Amino acid sequence: MPEVQALAERIEARLDGACLVRATALSFSALKTVSPPPDELEGRPLRPVGRRGKFLVLSLDSLRLLIHLSQGGRIVFEEGSVTSRPKGAVLRVRFDREPSLLVKEFGTERKAGWWVLGPDDDGPLTKLGPEPFSEEFATFIMMGTDTGRLHPMLRDQRRVAGIGRGYSDDILHRAGISPFRSLSSLEEAERQRLLDAVHSILTEALEVERRRVGGLPPKLGDHFIVHRKAGTPCPRCGADLRRVSYESHEVTYCPQCQTGGRVLADRRLSRLIR
Repeated sequence: MPEVQALAERIEARLDGACLVRATALSFSALKTVSPPPDELEGRPLRPVGRRGKFLVLSLDSLRLLIHLSQGGRIVFEEGSVTSRPKGAVLRVRFDREPSLLVKEFGTERKAGWWVLGPDDDGPLTKLGPEPFSEEFATFIMMGTDTGRLHPMLRDQRRVAGIGRGYSDDILHRAGISPFRSLSSLEEAERQRLLDAVHSILTEALEVERRRVGGLPPKLGDHFIVHRKAGTPCPRCGADLRRVSYESHEVTYCPQCQTGGRVLADRRLSRLIR
């Protein structure tokens, strides 16, 4: 949420009211809709630019252009008349003034996508849960009975829209709660700590993201507190941070602050020390 929200604000500051000239698909599989076709966006003014969950939402009269960057997607602000097709390019959106917006992917994953939505069509947005600062989410945290593990629950966009892996690590660390606990197992005070941690971590991250200029750089997450920092001292207690590794990601936590001294075994070993 913080990266995409701040990015939406920067795009709006530069391009509010600009007319879209052309949206050029640079990767065939990345366009997820057929109707309306992208050329129906041409000539329409951009206003406003927003965000829903991890989706960037460009409103153009009655149509909307959605962009989801996934893990490796980034947006580059292009100045001047650029016509090249860089490696990993997904989409180029030109307006009647600079900058153009180039969506490209870094790394090997190719999961970034874009949608053109007509009136009254929310497309993939219909599957999203509440926003992290909404009353609906607060009620879910304080009253919910979800029995799944907290870390995947926070990452589940159907439960709450906009929290990813890194922020889930930082949120649970700040709350002092194991990533393997469930919402149903939490006492009221723990639930409040979790909700407060969601709000404070995302607020602080948004403040950092708003200092950026231009698009999104290849490397993000330089302001994470514990995410991807296994083996370094916990910023709260000084104990070594540990990790649980999965095929596509890892969970970072502090045994001293979050699990009562218990070490959760690396999932690559297919075992768990309880």
